Amino acid sequence: MIGSISVTHSATASASNIFVSWKSLKKCGNGLCNNNVRKSRATVSMSLRNRNDGVSERLYLGLDFGTSGARFAVIDKGGAIQAEAKREYPLYQSGESIDWVRSWKETLFSMLEDIPVDLRKHIVSISIDGTSATTIIVDSNTGEPLWRPFLYNEGCPDALPAVKSIAPPNHTVCSASSTLCKLVSWWNHADSDRKSSLLLHQADWLLWLLHGKLGVSDYNNALKVGYDPEVDSYPSWLVSQPYSHLLPSVVAPGTPIACLKENIGNKLGFPKDCVVCTGTTDSIAAFLAARATQPGKAVTSLGSTLAIKLLSNTRIEDSRFGVYSHRLDDKWLVGGASNTGGAVLRQLFTDAQLEKLSEEINPSQTSPLDYYPLPKAGERFPVADPILAPRLLPRPENDVEYLHGILESIARIESLMGRNS
Repeated sequence: MIGSISVTHSATASASNIFVSWKSLKKCGNGLCNNNVRKSRATVSMSLRNRNDGVSERLYLGLDFGTSGARFAVIDKGGAIQAEAKREYPLYQSGESIDWVRSWKETLFSMLEDIPVDLRKHIVSISIDGTSATTIIVDSNTGEPLWRPFLYNEGCPDALPAVKSIAPPNHTVCSASSTLCKLVSWWNHADSDRKSSLLLHQADWLLWLLHGKLGVSDYNNALKVGYDPEVDSYPSWLVSQPYSHLLPSVVAPGTPIACLKENIGNKLGFPKDCVVCTGTTDSIAAFLAARATQPGKAVTSLGSTLAIKLLSNTRIEDSRFGVYSHRLDDKWLVGGASNTGGAVLRQLFTDAQLEKLSEEINPSQTSPLDYYPLPKAGERFPVADPILAPRLLPRPENDVEYLHGILESIARIESLMGRNS
């Protein structure tokens, strides 16, 4: 997560920018770590808004886990933000690998401690959103990861033929980066006891750390493993597979699971009746935060990657074009996600360079450069091409011109995403 910006617009209108903190919530590896630790910047950015030191109302906590960092917001019943902060993930190195599970866990509990003490005692529910299709295989008895996590944009093309052989044509799971492909790939290569294994998504596992009830997910996160939110069940072609016992139980996003673990609540000062609820994906949470409520309205979320969601009365899915639909109550969020975004900028420029160079760009001029900025080969949407190569050349001598061209190219991809949604 570079720092998400959500843009709300109709399918035909020009965009209007709004900055969002957390993403609203409903009412209500294996062990890779060692002592070789490389810490990313752990600076906490805290913003307190509309504070009332005599607050006695019920408050709600949402945590957003992105690709490179996380954030939280505490809101009141009306949605007003009472406190918010963000952290970058600490990176624990073991050779060339990163222990993401340890980073996520440490960030979760660090952020709980970042919440002002006087607000914690009023928080009555907690939920978490995570990156879609980030997959963790855990021990079904202990919850400990049995393998390194499969990240959201990681492809498993080795499993794609097997998945295509059981799923309906052009189903959402028929993509190398789908959760089901990751599950099948692990199943075919696992050395551990597959009988006592369980699949969880990033948000599921983090929520489990708080409530202790293993094996619960939501139908937004479970979409890319094959769950059918329209009929509220796993399809027969999936439950007939030998690995189906790894699938978590699924309920609606925002459903209360259990109270916050007593030891966590006591240590940090949360009330005993604080409930932990099922989560959702990061781009859906961004859509909710933008408060777009009418069909035809779309929200673009720009972070490490670029995602678009358009509210529709009709469900649309076609893996050939990277288009899928999430359920949102009685409507559908149609959209997809591109691999372009802030991650490719981070590969080319430092934060300081981005800030300085951006100030020198003349937005009234159009860049003549035409790029397709990707951090590595492979694109999901608006074209589904696992071998699409990044196009970042020619590079002009002037870095201001180079950044200008990349930013305009990202904007062109966003425009294509809107037309293809």
